[in-house]
Amino acid sequence: MKLIDMAISSKVDGIITQGLSEEKFTPLINKAMKKGIPVITVDTDAAKSKRVSYVGTDNYRSGYLAGKALIAGTKGKAVVGIITGSFEASHQKLRVEGFKDAIKNKPGIKVVDIKASNITKVQAAEKANEILSEHPDVNAFYGTSALDGLGIAQVIKRQGHEKKIYIISFDTLPETLQLMKQGIIQATVVQKPYKIGYESVKLMHEFKKGRHIPSTIHTDTGILYQKDIAKGDVSP
Repeated sequence: MKLIDMAISSKVDGIITQGLSEEKFTPLINKAMKKGIPVITVDTDAAKSKRVSYVGTDNYRSGYLAGKALIAGTKGKAVVGIITGSFEASHQKLRVEGFKDAIKNKPGIKVVDIKASNITKVQAAEKANEILSEHPDVNAFYGTSALDGLGIAQVIKRQGHEKKIYIISFDTLPETLQLMKQGIIQATVVQKPYKIGYESVKLMHEFKKGRHIPSTIHTDTGILYQKDIAKGDVSP
């Protein structure tokens, strides 16, 4: 937030940023727009602000897809623990909301706890361990950020539950793909970070040239399964 304020004071030509907390970021975005500095949000939107455009994942849909994948992977029967990167970040909240909506009509699937990791592998592992201690019947985990999945997997591997607990993660970090090859993570939500960056800069360039740009561009999202890794396919 300080860097955005500095960019406004420096009278930059445009700002591309995550809108991590809509409540906190909206006043800054509106301040920039009022001073004639266009703002494009990426990855995490601040939809109520006056930003020019949002480029990124439809985070609600990605959570919904994760829920559907978990239903299929567990055959509709699971006791689920959720590790989310943050209770405050809007994209993390949407990923949880979409997931819950996907499973809400499945009586065989129950979410027993949700804990926040502050998007760190260490805290994700700590929180996953806490959930397992408090709810020993948990047999599935959903991690809403890339590092959440890694932290969950670390605990599952250490406790020897690789074959007993289903894990669906986010993103395709090299370590995530390796854990999928080992059969510890069963699925992950695939985003298109390169495309998000590319399109946001392209849109800013178009806007600065006076051309109309769409207010929202949702980049591709899909699920990568363990079986795809075995085939060498890393696309959703």
